[in-house]
Amino acid sequence: MSGRLLRWVCTGSALSALVTAPFLAPLPLIPASVAHAAPGPGERPVARLLTDLQRLYRQAEESTETYNATEEKLKDQRRRVDGLNRGLAKARASAHDGKGAAGRLARQQYQTGTMEISSHVRLLLARDPQGALDQRHVVGRAAAERAAAVTRLVEGEKKADGLARAARRALATQTSLAQRQKQARDTVRARLREVEELLASLSAEQVAALGRAEESGAERAQRRLVASGALGAPAGAGRAPSARGERALRYAVKQIGKPYAWGAEGPSAFDCSGLTQRAWGVAGRGIPRTSQQQWARLPRVPLRQLRPGDLVVYFPKATHVAIYLGRGKVVHAPRPGARVKVSPLASNPVLGAVRPDPRATPLSDYRPPRLPAGATKGADRGWAG
Repeated sequence: MSGRLLRWVCTGSALSALVTAPFLAPLPLIPASVAHAAPGPGERPVARLLTDLQRLYRQAEESTETYNATEEKLKDQRRRVDGLNRGLAKARASAHDGKGAAGRLARQQYQTGTMEISSHVRLLLARDPQGALDQRHVVGRAAAERAAAVTRLVEGEKKADGLARAARRALATQTSLAQRQKQARDTVRARLREVEELLASLSAEQVAALGRAEESGAERAQRRLVASGALGAPAGAGRAPSARGERALRYAVKQIGKPYAWGAEGPSAFDCSGLTQRAWGVAGRGIPRTSQQQWARLPRVPLRQLRPGDLVVYFPKATHVAIYLGRGKVVHAPRPGARVKVSPLASNPVLGAVRPDPRATPLSDYRPPRLPAGATKGADRGWAG
């Protein structure tokens, strides 16, 4: 997305928040002077434009998270296919060696011709009974070696056949995942084209009205959140992160100003969950890739117990995530056209929060990271609505 009109929207504050958390109102009201402004010929009211943008952003975000989840599955499947192929190569080499050993034993048996004579008969006919007993031991050992060689050959063939079938199935799964990934990628691109076309169709007055509605809605949502006491008093001030939480937060703060790019995991660009995963990975704690997985798999924590470094998850389908900075603020990658920045926690509708290291104790001596100039400038709103 590009162009002057798009930049006007993306450098404003958040689009009005569709709030779902129990301590927030369902939908911030758009000022009457904006919502009921008479549209010009062929123009849509600001309220309708806002709804349309929210719908497109929501669809794009859901497709992006599908893309991210499929990408992770595809990576795992590629590793599985590679592992099966390596195992198959070893099994085939072992089966080949087994065939060689069996062939040598067959040739020895054919050449000597005496290996089928009963060992009891050999003992009775032998001039040297002790030598015959020794020979019987050798014959028995040779028979055991033949049996072991045949067993290895059969087992090797079975293993190779099983691995070959597994490798074919794994490759078929990989192909299917690659197709799903392509479909998700195409869907994201189509949704973004719709957003770009909608934004490009707006007049300067409509863009300005959207910016005002966005800003006022975010401010009201944040005031209600703080006033509700959901963050504790005063807004969770004074809480300290764990050692890893601090490292994750400081990493996120250093990324402020870098662009949003869907599917990006850094270091030059990020999407929302790419930023949180990378930050905690740098801190030494691996977490899932997508915001839905982070919400589903990480331990949850009440908002009033939030500490810096925790993850705040947004929207009913957990399609956006940010890292908690403290004092009611978060660091996140908001949406295409925006950059990593600091926003009020309630700039998007809060679903809940999770803590990647629930057993870690807070630091006894903690100083919040210093924010770079312009850390709060730009769009606050995540994709979904």
